[in-house]
Amino acid sequence: MARSSISSNVSVWVLATIPFLLLVSLVVFIIWYGPAEAVLGDDFPPVEQLNFQQVKLDTDGIVATVLNDGPDQVTIAQVQVDDAYWEFSATPSIVLNHLDRSVLTIPYPWVHGETHTLRLLTSNGVTFDYEITVAVQTPQPDTRYFMVFALIGLYVGVLPVTLGLLWFPVISKLGRKGLDFVIALTIGLLVFLMIETIQEGLETASIVPASLQGIALFSCVTITSFLSLETIGFFLSKKRQLVQEPHNEQGWVLAVLISIGIGLHNFGEGLAIGAAFALGEASLGTALIIGFTLHNTTEGIAIVSPLAKNSVRIRDLTQLGIIGGAPTIIGAWLGGLVYSPIWSVVFLAIGAGAIAQVIVQITRQIVRNKPVSQHLATAPVLSGLIAGFAVMYVTGMIVG
Repeated sequence: MARSSISSNVSVWVLATIPFLLLVSLVVFIIWYGPAEAVLGDDFPPVEQLNFQQVKLDTDGIVATVLNDGPDQVTIAQVQVDDAYWEFSATPSIVLNHLDRSVLTIPYPWVHGETHTLRLLTSNGVTFDYEITVAVQTPQPDTRYFMVFALIGLYVGVLPVTLGLLWFPVISKLGRKGLDFVIALTIGLLVFLMIETIQEGLETASIVPASLQGIALFSCVTITSFLSLETIGFFLSKKRQLVQEPHNEQGWVLAVLISIGIGLHNFGEGLAIGAAFALGEASLGTALIIGFTLHNTTEGIAIVSPLAKNSVRIRDLTQLGIIGGAPTIIGAWLGGLVYSPIWSVVFLAIGAGAIAQVIVQITRQIVRNKPVSQHLATAPVLSGLIAGFAVMYVTGMIVG
């Protein structure tokens, strides 16, 4: 029996290997004797595509990181800044194969607050441009840097979410209709937040190098995030049942999941904020801080709404506030230091999937065994949804 089983396994592996070897042979054949080469010969021009990954300004001049997003080799021949040719150095090389990166250092005397245009010329005469809208020195990773960006994250993430949590005593005293209104308000807030996150994710994905397939990556990570949060929610439910807390279990799990979803969204927001300040594309003005505070305070209300009928300790609210708000600080640090569009796409996708999963969880809670259309037809729920959309829209306009 053992020999028969081993023989069977070997035959399965052999059968699985045959299609793989045939596929490899087909790919090799296409590469060496492809139809394009048979028709066009070797005279067709190369496809060149350079993508600017990051541009920094420091005392040495302009430091630009570029990536070869095309299928063919690219050689960077010359560099222009404001229509003038400048010497430059490239690390590791001026020759880039597919998906290779190179760091270009250009000793250009940039002027603070001015607009500068950077142009790269390849050996085939193809040009690629990048505009530095407002020239400011890129922050260096020192103590002052971390303190300033920590304050930014505190202003726009931690404090607003914490202020929203202070509505818990009011929410806990509401009756059935009032609670339906607040839960529906939460759904409205989260739906708006999800749409906003998806929009930001797709906009960021559109500037990601085509070879990295930003939109496909955003879509797949969003779905993965949604399914992962479903698994986490199931695990948290089981865990709290084991410690004999059946009455508080569902509301607490929802509150944790909402905090996770909002925290992931705020992490992506922090990335964008850090990058914007580092590039001089946003001003740290009072209006901006007030706008973000109003906009993100509603997130705290969303977190505490499932806990209206639970006994909640201050420590629990503190934990939820940290989960929902603190990622903004980390995002601001990373955004100012090592901002990359591809990572923004990933974290915005995680946030979108997490928020979508929370919306589904809350909807399950308020609908229970009733048809969704029947429950949404009630005045408290419908007015709560509309109020949630309106609050996010108005505060979003203040931010903008």
